[in-house]
Amino acid sequence: MAAEGMKLFEPESGPLEVDKAAAEKFKADVDAQIAVLDAEIAALTGKENKKERTAKSKEASDLKVGKQYIDACKVLKGLEPKNGFFVLAGQEQKQAPKEKPADAPAAAAAAPEAEAKKETKGKAKKEESAGISPAERQELEQLKKDIIDRKAQLKAEGMSGGQQNKDAQVVQWVARMNELKEKESPGSTQKEDKKESKKKSSAPLSSEEQRELDKLRGDIETYKHRLKTEFGYSNKDMKADQDLQDMDKRLAELEKRS
Repeated sequence: MAAEGMKLFEPESGPLEVDKAAAEKFKADVDAQIAVLDAEIAALTGKENKKERTAKSKEASDLKVGKQYIDACKVLKGLEPKNGFFVLAGQEQKQAPKEKPADAPAAAAAAPEAEAKKETKGKAKKEESAGISPAERQELEQLKKDIIDRKAQLKAEGMSGGQQNKDAQVVQWVARMNELKEKESPGSTQKEDKKESKKKSSAPLSSEEQRELDKLRGDIETYKHRLKTEFGYSNKDMKADQDLQDMDKRLAELEKRS
């Protein structure tokens, strides 16, 4: 009876239709940005440039784990985009309940699961309406590229990493970039107060912190690999690396609460 009730909510259509050309273009643009960062990282040899390498490595990693980039990769592999990007418009009405049968008990048995589906769909629509618009997302990606290009130009002129960060144009672009990032994911650019951090130390991980934990694990492995293969760090050198120590410390904090 429950199985019969579930048939009320079976979709009448096939998989979602996606804009493969848009996904391919977006992935190509991001891949180009990552290639620029990788080239800059490769040029930053020696321990004196490790902080700048770390920053650029993190920036490249952030690009790879972006929701829109993930969806673009999925679309190009023939999979449905889990974050809702590149889905052609007008498909939200593709699923509809079939005609109600006369078997009332079967429908009653399926009602709880129907309510759960309705709630999930409502949450998904709410998430889609949050964050930044497509135009703002495009602006954000362009800002990232402009900042990379500007810093590369300043570096060629002999400026250090610290001097590049103080450049008026870079400061302006970074401020706007952080504004968009904050709108896309509230709290993502805020530095947590130490006292507040202590209060939360025993609390379970939030969804944002869980995503941070998953991403941090990948970032640490990527950073270790780069230190060892590209910059010739020994295991002893890596253990003494302050940036790696900070990442390991944060990882331990999150894993303790997970």
